Amino acid sequence: MGQKANPIGNRLGIIRGWESNWYGNKKDFAAKLIEDNKIRTYLNARINKGGISKIVIERTLGKLIITIHTSKPGIIIGKGGGEVDRIKEELKKLTGKEDVQINILEIRRPELDAMIVADTIARQIENRINYKRAIKMSIASALRMGAEGIKVKVSGRLGGAEIARTEEIKQGRVPLHTFRMDIDYANVFALTVYGKIGIKVWICKGEILTKRDLNPNFVGGKSDVSDRRDRRDHDRRDDRRDRRDDRRGGGDRRGGGDRRGGGGGGRRQ
Repeated sequence: MGQKANPIGNRLGIIRGWESNWYGNKKDFAAKLIEDNKIRTYLNARINKGGISKIVIERTLGKLIITIHTSKPGIIIGKGGGEVDRIKEELKKLTGKEDVQINILEIRRPELDAMIVADTIARQIENRINYKRAIKMSIASALRMGAEGIKVKVSGRLGGAEIARTEEIKQGRVPLHTFRMDIDYANVFALTVYGKIGIKVWICKGEILTKRDLNPNFVGGKSDVSDRRDRRDHDRRDDRRDRRDDRRGGGDRRGGGDRRGGGGGGRRQ
């Protein structure tokens, strides 16, 4: 199950929240869903190099609130906030609503966001950088920032080869069947001169054992990942200290008695 289903959809309602927050009855549900898709498609095309991770859409009575999660807020905001105002006017025309609000949330650790990592690999492949080098650089930076594991799969005419193939590079652990494991996933295409190359990225950020706020705009104070990393390092130090203590004392392991002679379980004479 974990291998077949989308890891984000699999965790909805458990440790992740929905990216569209609104209620729709039978009459207008389809129209709202299509409008959400139009908004996301338009913003991703309009802000091409803005490092967009996800777009959260909320609807209240006659009001549309769009929250853009990005690693480059300066590009979207523009000089004196002029770019945001332009985008807001364009969205008003697109949706036909007068009350449109745009919020921008900065992603502090873009190396741990699957969409941004996948997009970075795609841009590098489009610029004819070796795909293995691009993947290994992304994996190294994600693990350095505290990810428990990362898996990258690329498919297509890799390196311009005649026959398409699939390659997968993985480091650490990515347990897809464990629903309390915070796994971020993204699927992106690189448009090269010799065809499309598909890139899939899974990033495991560790286990969530407490009740989590399912609001998709929720951003914790200190990163959960750094907290878990500190706790893991502390546990590892304790384990090493225990092993050293075992080696120092506790008598001779081979015989069970005192090495210096006495005791019944020393060396054979």
